[in-house]
Parts: sequence; C-alpha cells; structure tokens
Amino acid sequence: MASLLLREARVGLRGPVRNVLIADGRVASIEPAAEAATPHADEVVDLGGATLLPGLWDCHVHAVQWAQTRRRIDLSRARSAKEAAELVRGARGFTVGFGFRDGLWPDVPDKSLLEAVAPGVPVVLVSNDLHTAWFSPAALAEIGRGDHPTGVLREQDCYTAMAALPPPGEGELDRWVAEATTAAAARGVVGVLDFEFADNLADWPRRVAEQRVDVRVICSIPRDRLDDAIAAGVRTGDPIGTAGLLEVGPVKLFVDGSLNTRTAYCADPYPSGGGHGSLETPLEELEAIMRRAAEHGIRPAVHAIGDLAVGVALDAFERIGCPGRIEHAQLLRPGDAARFARPGLVTSVQPAHAPDDRDVAELHWAGRTGRAYAYADLLRAGATLEIGSDAPVAPLDPWDGITAAVARTDDDREPWHPEQAISLAEALRASARGRDGVAPGDPADLVIVADDPATLDPARLREIEVLGTLLAGRWTHRTL
Repeated sequence: MASLLLREARVGLRGPVRNVLIADGRVASIEPAAEAATPHADEVVDLGGATLLPGLWDCHVHAVQWAQTRRRIDLSRARSAKEAAELVRGARGFTVGFGFRDGLWPDVPDKSLLEAVAPGVPVVLVSNDLHTAWFSPAALAEIGRGDHPTGVLREQDCYTAMAALPPPGEGELDRWVAEATTAAAARGVVGVLDFEFADNLADWPRRVAEQRVDVRVICSIPRDRLDDAIAAGVRTGDPIGTAGLLEVGPVKLFVDGSLNTRTAYCADPYPSGGGHGSLETPLEELEAIMRRAAEHGIRPAVHAIGDLAVGVALDAFERIGCPGRIEHAQLLRPGDAARFARPGLVTSVQPAHAPDDRDVAELHWAGRTGRAYAYADLLRAGATLEIGSDAPVAPLDPWDGITAAVARTDDDREPWHPEQAISLAEALRASARGRDGVAPGDPADLVIVADDPATLDPARLREIEVLGTLLAGRWTHRTL
C-alpha cells in the first residue's frame, strides 16, 4: 500500500502543526514540522496548516432511501396539505415527493387532493420522518390498496406500502447508493451505520463488489430478518467479505413511532385528544426479542422517541444486561438520563432534528421541551453518544448535526434550550465514534478541513470546507 506524507497539518482542534506519515492504512508517525527530517513517502501533500481530524461517521442512515431522496421532489417548504399537493401539480408518470411535515398543518392530507392536481397519476408523498406516506388513488391501486379511505398510511402500514412499490432496477439503485457514499465522503464521512429496511447483509457485499463505495458500512438487521441472521450464525461486529469495508450490525427494533406523526409514545397526551402515541413493541415482547438476539451475539438497536418509549427501552436493557443502542431518545422522563450510563450502551442521537422539530415539539410536547434532545444532560450523566443524521430525515452531512448540537439553532432565532448544547469537542467525538484526536497507530480514516473548527463561529461549522477525506489512507475525496 502506498505511503502518504501530510506536511504542515494542524493536528486536532487548536493543535500543533505537524508532519503526519500514513503507511499501511494507519497513522505511522506524527513529527514536528519544523524539526523533523522529511521521511520518505510515495506521495507528499502540503496542507499549509489545514486541520486534520478523525474521520466522521453517520451512525444512523437509511442508505437506499437517502439515495432515492436525492432524486425526489422536495416538499419541505409546504405549510399545508394543499401546498404539498400543489408541488406535484401536473405530474406525469410515477412521482415521489419527500420531506413534508404535517404536524403543524392547518388541514389534513387526503388522496383526493393528489387526484385533483395529478388525475390518474401514481403519486406518493413521504413525510420527513419516514413514518407517513400519502398515496394518490392511482398509487394505492398499484399496491392493491385502492379501497383505502384516505390514502394516508402511517407506521407499519406506511412501511409495508412503501416496500410494495415497484423499485428501480437493482443495478441502478446500487449506483445511486454508491454515488451517495461518494457525496458523503466529500463531507468528511468515513463510515455509516445503515438502518435500511432491507437485506443489508446481502445488498452491501454486492455493491462493494460492483461499485466504488467510499465509506465503511455497518449493516443492520431488520427485525423480520433476525431469524435468518441467527440461522446464518452471524454476530454483530463480524466482518463481511474481504474488502475490509463491511461488518454485521445490530438488529433494529421499534418501541414507538415519531413526533411529527404523533405516534411517539409519551406520558402526556398529545393536544386535541391525540392520545399518548403508539406502543409498537410492549416491554415483555421487546425483552424476549432482545434476549434472543443477544444470546446469539447480535446486539439490539432500539428505536425509542417518546419518554415512555425511552423508559421501555431502558427497562429492557436493564433486565437483560446486554450491550446495544437506543436510537433517538428524543424525550426523556425526569431522572432517566442517569440510566443511560450503562457499560456497552450507546445513545444514538440526531442533533439536526432538534432545530428542525422545535416548533412541532413546542406544540405537541409543550412544557417538556427542556428534556427534549437533552444531549448535555445525557453527557453529564455519563452516556456514550454517537451522532447520526437519520438521512433522509436530515441530510447525510455530519457538519449539519455537529452545528445543531453546538448551536441549537439553524435559523435566525435564538438557540432553543441552549442549556442542552454540547461543546464542539464533544460533538466531534460523538461524530467520530469516540475518537478524540489523531495519534500514531490510529486507522488512517481522516478528514482535512480548511479551517480549524475551534476558531469558527458555530453557525459557520455547517459550511466548513472539506479539503480531503482518507479511508485507510486512500483518498475518497480530495481538492488539495
């Protein structure tokens, strides 16, 4: 493997300027730039004081849905069901839109609205949180659900309906996913944890064999494929194939739904008689599935958003004592933060959701938002945080999440609950799966940015210029 010398690299936040030698996929040495003799290397790149950091991970993505969303109609600006429908007026052929948020809409979506703007055309609009799909009559007919009264499908109905849609060709979809990994590498990403609702243990080896994939991938196991994984004898952390890019991930389980869909399972009811949300997997059932997975070496990753759902997830981990993950943990009950400080438990959070959700949270979680997206409380309690985007719910760009974690706003408004902001160093550590700097012997999964992030106003972090990304010492992105 070729060696690489990065000359005059600023190593870490406000770090010293050093020469960094990379060989055999690892950081071989870090020496003072002015004093050390220049070691031999196959390639020498002068960074001129640009900052070298550990490569970044997105620890919660839906890779196929993200790749498809990059090609879908953007509905994020719609402020009503009527506005969302207008964005697809005159559509021809099968049409998919993504990104609507109906939690604050003054009206309700219905299949008749889509039929009025695109008569006879199959149209599917997907909510930003992926928990709701809005089908036109023609689209309902495509999946054999033409008798559905509204065309609005939520939670499991949504997932089943989306899976029934005719997919793009396998080769075309694989190419889209591979292109999305290259785009992620351009933002400093070296790895993702993929929670796609698919046979990830089969799909990713095919992609790596046939496409250029520019990130490492931890391949999750959907709940309905757990028996197959157990029968195959795979265990979380096992490598997949020989390319060194893939490994077996956790099994994904759901306790509840989402905030925007008003199905997050909460102690307090939603306004206007909306109930307490949806308990998708009760504690006894969750415990049984988690225990069976753990006994076969497969760690659970438990989706829990509402405060009661988070409590159910914590109860299950405490009963079993296994390592694993809680995904999202958006609303906590008073006193629950300390329960996250368990050995082997990772709290997977998506800080970009906090500014995105602040208005809908203030409406539906009124009086409780001080313990929503409570990253500072979790860190103080000793939790292990990993940051992700939940792409396509938020863009697959770690700097978006880092900025939101530090600044707690993404517009001109004052920070939302700034007491829950975390430091830049903490956010970078959580975005690098715990790596806290660059040292000899580390894997050469690295990102080079034009400015030292510690010198930037937090609002500027989102647009930071990524000059290069290295994966085991191989350039996956380079503008130098």
